[in-house]
Amino acid sequence: MTHESSDKARGDDHPGHERQDVKDAWFAMRLSLLVGVVMLAGKVTAYFVTGSTAILADAAESVVHVIAVAFAAFSLRLSMKPAAPKFLYGYERISFLSAGFEGAMIALASVFILVTAIQKWLAGLQLENLGSGALMLLGAGCLNAGLGWYLIRTGRRVNSLILEADGKHVLTDSWTSFGVVVGLVLVIATHWRPFDPLIAILVALNILWSGGMLVWRAAVGLLDYSDPTMGHKIREMLDLICLELGMKFHGVRFRTTGYRQLIEVHLLFPRDTALGDAHARATIVEERLAAEMATPTEVITHLEAEEDHEIVHHREHYTGLPK
Repeated sequence: MTHESSDKARGDDHPGHERQDVKDAWFAMRLSLLVGVVMLAGKVTAYFVTGSTAILADAAESVVHVIAVAFAAFSLRLSMKPAAPKFLYGYERISFLSAGFEGAMIALASVFILVTAIQKWLAGLQLENLGSGALMLLGAGCLNAGLGWYLIRTGRRVNSLILEADGKHVLTDSWTSFGVVVGLVLVIATHWRPFDPLIAILVALNILWSGGMLVWRAAVGLLDYSDPTMGHKIREMLDLICLELGMKFHGVRFRTTGYRQLIEVHLLFPRDTALGDAHARATIVEERLAAEMATPTEVITHLEAEEDHEIVHHREHYTGLPK
């Protein structure tokens, strides 16, 4: 038995609200792409004006960001498509691929930055107009910080891992810009030019960490990692609901598609319970559990007789509970 995700969570009772979430998600993605292109143009200009390796590092990350956002936009559109005969669960898990792709691109950019910084340091540093470059990057960093916060907030509100991952990348980009500004100020103040490649190297290591975390998050999502916090909430709600309805449960499994939460639970009834009664109570469990989740949720129940459920199964099956 399955109950399609909570009407309350998915907004099925409020189609206008659901359409607004889609519009908000698309507006945020388009804004991210537009700002990314503008930032790239500004940083490339700043690099040619100054010759700074640190600014080049920041510009390289912006190149990655524009490519990643373009892929994320494709992923967002695909994730919103309904299920199809060949994709019965929809396309939502593309969210993890998108996050992993963005993380891999960030990591690739960090390697480019490291190699370039070292090469330029060894070849001799030629820097000029650092004050103008620092001001341009400071403005870019502030703009990206505001955009990143907006993307993360919007992504969490509309349950979009794609937008949230993009927002975190944009925030990383803003911190990169601020770090480069600090490096340029140090060069201006001390006249010690190696501060420039050193800051570039630190920037590269920071974004390598950020990209690695995105790849890790995508990997555990694709491997159906069971978040302990979510497991505790599910167990807590099932304990309460099943106690009220006079039944037991086990075999709880759950995973996320990047948008929806999928929950499977086995319900145990006394053997003489009428099928209609068991079905009615199982439906209550499905609806109430889905309604209590903060994200869109689909609950699947399996009905068993409490006295002989172990005997009926020809093979041992999962009967665990979340901790």
